[in-house]
Amino acid sequence: GESSPLPPSEGEEFGYVLEGEIKIVLGKKSYKCKKGQSFYFVSNKVHKIVNEKAKRAVFIWVSSPPNF
Repeated sequence: GESSPLPPSEGEEFGYVLEGEIKIVLGKKSYKCKKGQSFYFVSNKVHKIVNEKAKRAVFIWVSSPPNF
């Protein structure tokens, strides 16, 4: 599964993968993040999170400032 693409915004995003593996897509680039790894990015590009594996992925995702 994957999240809907989120539009560029002011702010920052941070996450930590608890289980499995995810792909973070930032504009035209993508980065893999596995269990025990964290990610951080400025959310000034279209972005989304993708799970390309059949195995479940669990992660914490924090946005600052909170936009929701």
